[in-house]
Amino acid sequence: MTTPWGALALTRFPEDPRDRLRAWDASDEYLLRHLAEEDVPLSGTVVVVGDRWGALVTALAAHRPVQITDSYLAQEATRANLARAGAEPGAVRLLTTQDPPPERVDVLLVRVPKSLALLEDQLLRLAPAVHAGTVVVGTGMVKEIHTSTLRLFERILGPTRTSLAEKKARLIFCTPDPALDRPASPWPYVYTLPDGIGPASGRTVVNHAGVFCADRLDIGTRFFLRHLPDGRGGRVVDVGCGNGVVGTAVALADPSAEVLFVDESFQAVASAEATYKANGVPGHAEFRVGDGLAGVPAGSVDLVLNNPPFHAHQATTDATAWRMFTGARRALRPGGELWVIGNRHLGYHVKLRKVFGNSRLVASDPKFVVLKAVKR
Repeated sequence: MTTPWGALALTRFPEDPRDRLRAWDASDEYLLRHLAEEDVPLSGTVVVVGDRWGALVTALAAHRPVQITDSYLAQEATRANLARAGAEPGAVRLLTTQDPPPERVDVLLVRVPKSLALLEDQLLRLAPAVHAGTVVVGTGMVKEIHTSTLRLFERILGPTRTSLAEKKARLIFCTPDPALDRPASPWPYVYTLPDGIGPASGRTVVNHAGVFCADRLDIGTRFFLRHLPDGRGGRVVDVGCGNGVVGTAVALADPSAEVLFVDESFQAVASAEATYKANGVPGHAEFRVGDGLAGVPAGSVDLVLNNPPFHAHQATTDATAWRMFTGARRALRPGGELWVIGNRHLGYHVKLRKVFGNSRLVASDPKFVVLKAVKR
């Protein structure tokens, strides 16, 4: 990526030389160009929210910014990109969306996230630290910035306008109004599950902002919950756990099960832990933010449950599913099983046969399939 401060070699995480997706886009370039051309003072506390792969903080490392991200993968990519750029150790302070934000923010740069709820949550958390002199600039691709996006900035921080579009990217300019009467945060959101979905029926779900289908049970998970394997104890991993309702259902069905909840989203893992604890589930559980099953010892797991995402931000990709399937095969004991829920059109049965050598249809409806693969 070419920036006003020089060229940077940037990669996503995990690094894959076959990956054709870049670690930045035109909105990152537009924001950096604006900061340089308008000579925006980057003094005081510079906070960068939603930096996808660390492109922004790597370019601005000399100004010692603070990065706030919900993504473990983005945080790891940032570390690698900073090291590759020769940044001074500790030049960038890495925070998650679950950490307390800085008490004062002098420059706030926001890479607009896909989730409007996550944007709302982060702006509300940062608003007390923003003052009248804070420079606030958002950035995103035109298709990511909607009227609702601008209304959030205006409702939480102050008057907001946008730039002209360049290379299908746009900037957001916000003038903070400290006297603004801000709304209370609605997050985390708590609701009760419906009946007819097995052990989780009528149970409580806790969702932090940005978690998939945060205000209701999505139809894919509903279908999965009705077709989970019978309680069999042992070591179970809910990988890509989201709000943890699937792993919690397994623990409710069999208190002897040891469930590991894993997701790359800090918001998701916090939701899973809150959901598990809200239901007073007996037994043992572990909650981990990470890259799928990386770090889980080989041959240590009896059952893996998975609803793989097929989007990485705005890009459609099966790379995450492949990593989850191959990670599951490595982590499972002989005879261990991977159970997957997915849209019919994604063809996960083909991928499972390539990875495991087998795949069996457990249940299906016009939209979804539940598949099982066994490690031989």
